[in-house]
Amino acid sequence: MILDSNAKPFRALDSFNVAVAKPTAFTGSANERGDKDGTNVSFALFTVTGDVLLRIYGVCTTDLASTTGTVALGITGNTALFIAATTATAIDQNEIWNDTSPAIGDTLASIPGPFVIPNGVDIVETVATADVTGGNIYYVCLWRPLSNDADVVPVVS
Repeated sequence: MILDSNAKPFRALDSFNVAVAKPTAFTGSANERGDKDGTNVSFALFTVTGDVLLRIYGVCTTDLASTTGTVALGITGNTALFIAATTATAIDQNEIWNDTSPAIGDTLASIPGPFVIPNGVDIVETVATADVTGGNIYYVCLWRPLSNDADVVPVVS
């Protein structure tokens, strides 16, 4: 097995490490994913340790359902850093969600970033305006270490 500079298994694409978070579907139920008012309004996807450089995007596996709900992707304290609030119903099956106009397929150049993220900042998905009651998105984080203790670990997989 090949190990990276942090003695972790090497899983890379064009010198990026790859971390994937696969949360369960949106339900909008109290304190579950998609509940705009509950304890998971900012749903943790990845934990970052050390300092990292990253690009991130979502892949929709099932059309999102909501009345007027929005979804944003960012970090604790800046919940729309990566992708601004996007109307949930605009995110459809097989689309790459990397901006407010998701589409099927895209180029790496269109993926947000690269961003420099410091130690201890969680990557979160945030629902606002109304609950998101159905559908699913999983996330792919392409990252590089900037410090010796750097790592990106999915909270859900």
